[in-house]
Amino acid sequence: MLFTSPIFIFLFLPVFLLIYYSLPKKLRNFFILAASLIFYSWGEGKLIAIMLISSGIDYIAGIGIANAWRGEIQTLPETGERSKKQKWFLVLSLLGNLSLLGFFKYFNFGIENFNALMHAFGFDAAAWESFGKVALPLGISFYTFQSMSYTIDVYRGRATATRNYITFAAYVTMFPQLVAGPIVRYADVAKELVYRAVTRERFAYGVRRFVVGLAKKVLIANTVAIAADRVFALPVSEIGFGLSWLGVICYALQIYFDFSGYSDMAIGLGHMIGFKFLENFNYPYIAQSLKDFWRRWHMSMSTWFRDYLYISLGGNRKSKGRTYLNLIIVFFITGLWHGASWSFVVWGLWHGLFLIIERLGFGKILARTWRPLRHLYLLLVVLFGWVLFRAETLPYAWSYARAMVGFGAGDNSWETLSLFLSGSLVLALAMGIVGSMRIIPGIKTVCANIVQSVRGGFSVAIRVLFASSELVLLFGLFIISMMQLASDTYNPFIYFRF
Repeated sequence: MLFTSPIFIFLFLPVFLLIYYSLPKKLRNFFILAASLIFYSWGEGKLIAIMLISSGIDYIAGIGIANAWRGEIQTLPETGERSKKQKWFLVLSLLGNLSLLGFFKYFNFGIENFNALMHAFGFDAAAWESFGKVALPLGISFYTFQSMSYTIDVYRGRATATRNYITFAAYVTMFPQLVAGPIVRYADVAKELVYRAVTRERFAYGVRRFVVGLAKKVLIANTVAIAADRVFALPVSEIGFGLSWLGVICYALQIYFDFSGYSDMAIGLGHMIGFKFLENFNYPYIAQSLKDFWRRWHMSMSTWFRDYLYISLGGNRKSKGRTYLNLIIVFFITGLWHGASWSFVVWGLWHGLFLIIERLGFGKILARTWRPLRHLYLLLVVLFGWVLFRAETLPYAWSYARAMVGFGAGDNSWETLSLFLSGSLVLALAMGIVGSMRIIPGIKTVCANIVQSVRGGFSVAIRVLFASSELVLLFGLFIISMMQLASDTYNPFIYFRF
């Protein structure tokens, strides 16, 4: 079920909220769990069992790590030796989750590469051609990482284990952020899982955030996605310089507004029911370096890899060579986490390479460079990286990148480019470029300062004017988004396949 589907917006969500606020508070976690299972099983059916197995493993492991089979559960100290039994329960969690993720996400990839290797060396008889395809459960990369972070935090003494399986399962399966994040850590919502209150202001903020996310997805991401898909579906021999840049810019805006739009909707839904999920994006395309980009892009994932993998490998506490190796390992796995494809792996290594280059001294040079040039450098690195992310194969990505630097074989005439530049696309591109910068927050800040500066009876009229203007704008965005959804069947979420 998609957040942008009419059945979710006009049926599932209103019914859920109506029942949720009608129930006693002690039953709300159970209802969140039940509703989330219905939400997930809507399109996944029996694959819901994998998510329940993952949460069951980590629930048991958490209690085992806390040594709390009897008596009260206490938070472990952050420093101190752990027993062999506690370590084995952590291993149970890690192996259980990674085995599930590895089998369902990478089995097909492994078989394909094994068969390709056998054919390359002439061992055709050894190839495993009869294996069937393994279905990829929706959002498995997100909920396994989320569930696994709980046991790691319990082991490190940064979270308290829970005996209440309903509470823990509600955390893992919570439908607002279940299938595409943000990755929520148990420690960040532990108190809200026990007690949470929603004021009218907070609920209203959640609604506003949901509508903004919906508009991002429907009005910008969906529109530019059509053009991006058309360009990347062409044979590379037909792609020239202008068309190649149009395609990758459209894709860059698509993936940002698609994913940040989903995150906005998830954060908004969380506020509606009393949870404050951490921000997942902070205008990444205004970054001045790749290091800065990863502080702003998909922050719940990048901080997850930093805290649970990079630091565990030693981070930057050891030699420079070890630090660079750690970065390569982290971004190799980051690429693989996104998808079972060598294109994703190379995309991750591409980012890891430039982070190392910045650490080698280029970052200091960059810091003294004219700001627009720093921004241009960042955009070039990211855009060429998106070619790897979007292309189906590495040879296609290489040929596409060649077209971007003027070595494409396609037609470079304006007539060819104009076939793709419809009025709706130009408008979506303009909205996307403006929306990816801090222009709108800047306008809101100016308006807020004006409201605060006005004194006397006139201040009430100014507040009413700004509040009503925002309400009209949000209502207009919602209506236009619904009209767009009614007239267009193109409505995928990119990160659902991760």
